[in-house]
Amino acid sequence: MNSGTLFIIATPIGNLGDLSPRARQLLTDVDLIAAEDTRHTGRLLSHFAIKTPLMALHDHNERDAVAGLIAKLQENLSVALVSDAGTPLISDPGYRLVQAAHRQRIPVVPVPGPSAAVAALSAAGLPTDRYCFEGFLPAKRKARRDRLDELRTEPRSMVFFAAVHRIREVIEDMAAVFGNEREAFIGRELTKMHEQCVAASLGELLGQVDGGVIPAKGEFVVVIDGTKDTPVAVSELLAELLLRELIAALPPKQAVAIVSRVCGLSRNTVYRKMLALTGQSGAGEPS
Repeated sequence: MNSGTLFIIATPIGNLGDLSPRARQLLTDVDLIAAEDTRHTGRLLSHFAIKTPLMALHDHNERDAVAGLIAKLQENLSVALVSDAGTPLISDPGYRLVQAAHRQRIPVVPVPGPSAAVAALSAAGLPTDRYCFEGFLPAKRKARRDRLDELRTEPRSMVFFAAVHRIREVIEDMAAVFGNEREAFIGRELTKMHEQCVAASLGELLGQVDGGVIPAKGEFVVVIDGTKDTPVAVSELLAELLLRELIAALPPKQAVAIVSRVCGLSRNTVYRKMLALTGQSGAGEPS
């Protein structure tokens, strides 16, 4: 095994049998494991009788911890980076460490394995030739709906993570923005004992969440089909010209809604154009 190397190691998202032989061997052989939660990773290591030293690397300490880890790597010590579950850096901490390692010409080696996003895509029954990963949506409803609105005309399949205490409102907002008939998929507790994979329209999924068919328990991945509508090919200049005419005759909010619908642009994009044209500050929605 090469020393002075940073290994990015994927760990199980639930089923411990998914830890690859290569990952298990490297976790045994490295000098140090940087883990998102040392207690969580400690249980994984204990199961496989791995006694490698652990240190914490999470959102709250990553900026300060990177320098020490880089120093260890420069001393020809090998370090494994792991998250609580799945592939590190996918909605998990670690990018500052990887970025710093590249800057110092330290070898960075990925050790592929489980990923909740890819697992959900593989079972969703939606197009996978092109897709985008959106991770967790904003916690506040207005910010969440604004982000979904920006994705309203996205043609690729979209992958989201959702916290258990927000799954109902997330699906409700998705149905409101994308429409009840948009095809989607919920993967709950993937690879675990109570795994549930449900493919249906957003409206049907919302009904199943409300009815308890899909319990609000565990961890969720949501995959949404991309739009099948062909956006109207309108240049940015034409959209601006249309907006200029409409805001002279209509309330700004109404003008933004019309241009967004006709030009196939998100409301946020058109709203920013309206602010630029009218010289408004951007505090709040147009009225």
